[in-house]
Amino acid sequence: MQTVDTLIHASWIITVNADRDVLTDHSLAIKDGAIVAIVPQSEASSSFQANETVDLNGQAIMPGMVNTHGHAAMVLFRGMADDLALQTWLNDHIWPAEGTWVSHEMVGDGTELAAAEMIRCGTTTFSDNYFFPDAAAERVVKAGMRAQLCFPTIDFPTAWAKTPDEHIDQGVAVMEQYKGHSHIKVNFGPHAPYSCSDEPLIRIKELAEKYDVGIQMHVHETQGEVDDETTRRGQRPVRRLKELGLLSPKFQAVHMTALSDEDIQDIVETGAHVMHCPESNLKLASGFCPVDKLQKAGVNVALGTDGAASNNDLDMLSEMRTAAMLAKAVSSNAVALPAAEAIAMATINGAKALSWDDQIGSLEVGKRADITSIALDDLESQPIFEPMSHIVYASSRDQIKNVWVDGKQLLKDRELTTLDKAAIVANAKQWQAKIRG
Repeated sequence: MQTVDTLIHASWIITVNADRDVLTDHSLAIKDGAIVAIVPQSEASSSFQANETVDLNGQAIMPGMVNTHGHAAMVLFRGMADDLALQTWLNDHIWPAEGTWVSHEMVGDGTELAAAEMIRCGTTTFSDNYFFPDAAAERVVKAGMRAQLCFPTIDFPTAWAKTPDEHIDQGVAVMEQYKGHSHIKVNFGPHAPYSCSDEPLIRIKELAEKYDVGIQMHVHETQGEVDDETTRRGQRPVRRLKELGLLSPKFQAVHMTALSDEDIQDIVETGAHVMHCPESNLKLASGFCPVDKLQKAGVNVALGTDGAASNNDLDMLSEMRTAAMLAKAVSSNAVALPAAEAIAMATINGAKALSWDDQIGSLEVGKRADITSIALDDLESQPIFEPMSHIVYASSRDQIKNVWVDGKQLLKDRELTTLDKAAIVANAKQWQAKIRG
């Protein structure tokens, strides 16, 4: 018998492998943080001796979800400025609030609150685009999650830096600090084409190639932004980024709601990824990402929540459902983005976009044991004909029961194991009082 650290018995295993296999009454074995076997339950007890056995009867396990775009610390601005147009929301509310409140302490506390929420929603890896990435990294490590931290660059002064070069220099210092870290990747995060001039973008391209890291950027978020930039520069933003050399298989374009056929072709030719944030785009009336059209063209489309200031939650289950239904409506095609591919968008597609798909994003032997379990045994889940459809169309975040990263349990029967829920809630209330007061 092989000795393993953990043996998980589940009613269903949603593998998200290339064949999208769903295994019934199977067991998953973990040793040294990796998946070493997936076998029928009838074979597991005779094949493995486990230090810990977890029986998840009535539950499905799936890869930990990968939230590919957000601004974690902005969870402290949740609900502060709702029902507003994007530019009004940004210019009159969010940017002034950031100017007043963003600090190392605020980013750390906000990131910890966001990490706790994401774990309880089944997310094990997230991509963050915000100031003071060193503060965020500290809380990610504390929580036990994985994160891609994209430090912003923007033409005007912020609470973190005064010039584009200063943004870049400070971010590169954090990149050097976490180089080779198993759970932290530090990437470039220039804000948007309309807020970044050519010179810093060229420098970012050169440094990204030097350090072999990615670039994430808000691109084509609204039709108005695209029209204004086209008038100002004489070319569409995607084409400008292509000509500057930024578009590549390591480029992550967030939102992408206003796309021409030529824009899509530029993405296809360069191998760039698209980060789809449907609920934030709907709430801010930003537009509709043509997911079905992008996928049919061969573009890797991943899923993100955006920040809780514009969503207003960090719930990837909800995001999957919205993405699946919105794709059908936008394309007038009921078979667009079926449940299995919505789950892939929230797992393996995100892992691929973050260059982590060799380790996470699917439940396969050899990959890291980043796992989420979801209860499907209650009244609201009966009957179950197809578990993947149930997860996408009939499940909520309250059904997330257990979460592991590298085989370490971060959520056990809805209780956080690495973070103090009561202390986080109390701290969030203190921030609310300060911001309101």
